[in-house]
Amino acid sequence: MSWFSRRARGTGATPTKLDREATRDDLAALEAFIASRQGVEFYLEPETTATDTTVVAIAHDGEWIRRRTGTPRAAGAIARKHAVPLYEAARTGYPERMRTWNRAHPERHAR
Repeated sequence: MSWFSRRARGTGATPTKLDREATRDDLAALEAFIASRQGVEFYLEPETTATDTTVVAIAHDGEWIRRRTGTPRAAGAIARKHAVPLYEAARTGYPERMRTWNRAHPERHAR
């Protein structure tokens, strides 16, 4: 009796994405956030098997949004256009002000 099959599953198949790709609405939401908040910084999150490349936009008070950008290049273009600093989240981590804001707004994570 065999517990595990050694046969290949779906040879030649490409990995599927579990989530949707970036849209114009995602990019517009980032631009609206920049226009309506002060001191916004971008934190780039790499593409995974579940999501497209994303950016976390964090305002000076720690309020934040996460939106898909499609590619790091698209994120960089928005950052340059609006003179917003862009950091790699994997290298720098997220600022403490974001965690402070999250603790003050628990309803935001009750989704």
